[in-house]
Amino acid sequence: MKDRLHLLVIDPQNDFCDLPPESLPIDAATGRARMPALPVPGAHADMLRLAQLIERGRAGIAAITVTLDSHHRYHVAHPTFWLAGDGGPVMPFTEITAADVRAARFLPRERASKERALAYLDALEAAGRYRLMVWPVHCEIGTWGHNVHDAVRTAYNRWEDAALGVVAKIAKGSNPWTEHYSAVMAEVPDAADPGTQENRELLASLRASDRVYIAGEAGSHCVKSTVEHIAERLGSDASKLVLITDCMSPVQGFAAEQEEFFARMRAAGVGFAQASDVAQELLVNAGR
Repeated sequence: MKDRLHLLVIDPQNDFCDLPPESLPIDAATGRARMPALPVPGAHADMLRLAQLIERGRAGIAAITVTLDSHHRYHVAHPTFWLAGDGGPVMPFTEITAADVRAARFLPRERASKERALAYLDALEAAGRYRLMVWPVHCEIGTWGHNVHDAVRTAYNRWEDAALGVVAKIAKGSNPWTEHYSAVMAEVPDAADPGTQENRELLASLRASDRVYIAGEAGSHCVKSTVEHIAERLGSDASKLVLITDCMSPVQGFAAEQEEFFARMRAAGVGFAQASDVAQELLVNAGR
């Protein structure tokens, strides 16, 4: 009997991929090439390896789940939300703390939002996982940058055709008041928004799998946050998780965070493999 081998792909989206010039479409409005908003060095090569893995191991895969970072332009982690204390713009890759807002070093553009923003920052910092990082506007819903990398989409479409199955898509990040790195839950869940709370359906599908292979972007942020939450909830069953290390990369400047994440997951019993190793396991499974 075949094992139920599940592929979980975190945010394989154009805005995170360092795509070569020949892969960039032309924006009809400007006549210039569309550029990824937040390219992760190595992500394009990661996605090509992932696509090849899906193609080779197609018959051995029982389920595929893809998560999609899905933001509005106005978002607490985008420059569109904030102004500097002097009224100037806030640049991407600026960290903002609750203390910064109380000292008026940074303030919401909509001044009436200050108290809610402070409550969010206080809760985020109390959780101890992240401080607020202002990212470039990225993965805006409806844009090319939100779309899945072409090679990965083509590969999983062929799996769908062969398996007569559906790749499950999980959107995260549309609530403008909280960061949502993890596909399991937002960093600070909004009591009024079920979409920010624990995704029990996803967790149930992973628990029902014999093994879960995990790839995607970025290893320092959304992969990290998702897998930490999953491993915590699976407990001793975290050993069924396998990180495909050559199908993920860290955001530039955050390599140490990825390495620390890897070390914690090894200690939790999570497995590690390269795409070529996983392909062989999928081929064996296909022959069962």
